[in-house]
Amino acid sequence: MSFFKNIFSKKAKLPPVDLSILGTDLHSHLIPGIDDGAKTIDDSLKMLRRFSELGYQKVITTPHIMSDYYKNTPEIILGGLEKVNQAIKTEGIKIKIEAAAEYYLDYHLEELIKAKNILTFGNNHVLFELSFSNEPPRVIEIIFAFLTEGYKPIMAHVERYPFYFNQFDKIQEFKNRGCLIQLNINSLSGQYGQEVKLMAERMIEKGLVDVVGSDCHHIGHLELLNSVRTNPFLHKVVNQSNLLNKKL
Repeated sequence: MSFFKNIFSKKAKLPPVDLSILGTDLHSHLIPGIDDGAKTIDDSLKMLRRFSELGYQKVITTPHIMSDYYKNTPEIILGGLEKVNQAIKTEGIKIKIEAAAEYYLDYHLEELIKAKNILTFGNNHVLFELSFSNEPPRVIEIIFAFLTEGYKPIMAHVERYPFYFNQFDKIQEFKNRGCLIQLNINSLSGQYGQEVKLMAERMIEKGLVDVVGSDCHHIGHLELLNSVRTNPFLHKVVNQSNLLNKKL
């Protein structure tokens, strides 16, 4: 039996993935009090300690920016980041934290792109998300707008959008147009439902995933992530040589 068949056999028992292979987690909500993630600095520190224990060397946290709900700005986010970094230093937690944002595709996003008022990470990368209820009408246009202004867009947790279930050609089209695809590790746990779990597995099988993330909002998400470490699909995606996490 081939190695590939072995790891996906129901009888196979795999060791926990060494998450230090990833190096960096992208997509989390660790700055306290500014979105639906960490509520206090103690929450932030508990999560960062756990990230370190799991093998991560760096976290790029991405607070929500939504024009009608989370009206964060680069100044608010970077000010919060400074406080978290001071607390990390005081506590002696051995992990680096940087900040960008998770931009919601709403009417205000195109204005921010044109104004170049966008928080980026890596090589001018930017994370954005869609509504979970309906596909927005201007997804392709927003991807083009990002690219025109020199940004490298990454679409967040694509496996969770019901309108893209089994739409693998559509996801490949986004990639062909220059948009990278991010997958939540915890989607493999079934936390978001069995359809999302299956979608995540099939995206990994088809090589559609460019970057993985915890989408961590609270300490429970990290304990769930820890429980997924023996998952064969996580083994497969973590061992992709082109995974962006390893370059951030």
